[in-house]
Amino acid sequence: MYKPEISRGVPGFSGIRTFMHLPHVKDDLENVDFAVIGVPFDTGVSYAIGTRFGPSAIREMSQRIRGINPALDRLNIFDYLSGVDYGDLTVHPGYIEYSYEAIEEQLAPIFRHNVIPILLGGDHSISLPHLRAAAKKYGPISLVHFDSHSDTGRSLDPRKKYSHGTMFSIAVDEGIVDPYSSIQIGMRGTSITKNPYQPARDMGFELLTTDDVKAMEISKLTQLIKARVSDKPVFLTFDVDFLDPVFAPGTGTPEVGGFTTYEAYQMIRGISGINMIGFDIVETLPDRDPAHITALNAANITFQVLSIIAQNKKAKLQNPLEISSM
Repeated sequence: MYKPEISRGVPGFSGIRTFMHLPHVKDDLENVDFAVIGVPFDTGVSYAIGTRFGPSAIREMSQRIRGINPALDRLNIFDYLSGVDYGDLTVHPGYIEYSYEAIEEQLAPIFRHNVIPILLGGDHSISLPHLRAAAKKYGPISLVHFDSHSDTGRSLDPRKKYSHGTMFSIAVDEGIVDPYSSIQIGMRGTSITKNPYQPARDMGFELLTTDDVKAMEISKLTQLIKARVSDKPVFLTFDVDFLDPVFAPGTGTPEVGGFTTYEAYQMIRGISGINMIGFDIVETLPDRDPAHITALNAANITFQVLSIIAQNKKAKLQNPLEISSM
């Protein structure tokens, strides 16, 4: 069973910078539950570049994260999960389609071994090859999408089809995301059109703006998310600009009036039990945040996601009937 390679008494700042000091393993995926994977690609951005350095920044700021989550009944995720840091995928800066093909190909063995990919971006356009790889195993995916932008735009120029603002409309067009069992949460910000979210809703997405979410209790939101996705395979995607810029200044397209890190924690913990088959956290741009707040929050949000995966595994181990029916 793979777990962090850090011993009691050894300084947390020592050693190679893998996520949470996990062993760096690429050639053995047997008995692995999750793999942390960097996707250092930012050719899809529309404004500020630099998210290619997001994976390394997140790993750096994960060094003090331990395995026990006190908020979840002192759950030790490594009592239930075996995990590795798989390193970074090979990408080709400046070549979007070539990079997408490479990303999808490299993720194929991850899904083939029933390993949950925990992907560190990179700009949000990388979610498209992530979803393509997932859909080859699971069929159409349900998307749970935390973001301040719906990313369902369309380019009028077919030569500019791919960007970090178009990937989910493309995913719907390709039939790899089922919008009718998907939900987008946290949209806000100024717009060049009067009805910026109508295209996403017309596609079938449930879309909740920041104002919608702020008007309800978080427990109601998480119930709504779980009802929306039901037991379908879910890809969870988290853009750090979902957080208010106070909590995530290091991102390329920040929008004021967002959520606190604690609110994000509550939302993630509240959706424990969903059938999560993949996760990515995107748009960390460390050069815009010399205090590393954004990367620190991204690392800890990733740990919360690992915690609910561990909760799911614990529940299955405690229910042999559920295991035998899988």
